[in-house]
Amino acid sequence: MEKNKHENHRIIRMCELTKKVGYAPSTIYDLITKDKFPRPFKLIEGGRASGWLESTIDAHLEKQAGEIK
Repeated sequence: MEKNKHENHRIIRMCELTKKVGYAPSTIYDLITKDKFPRPFKLIEGGRASGWLESTIDAHLEKQAGEIK
């Protein structure tokens, strides 16, 4: 079955991200500053809310898993 191209084009926020990757928010932000984790984007220009595309996080996790093998 072909995967829907838009299936993972949803935005996830930090609360959900921590559950998905298993890292604490402080660890995620530390990895971001070291360019070892995708940066979030602002949901509204000039706003405070940030998020990640789930497809971006999935691709990052797949890359990390491939490097371990």
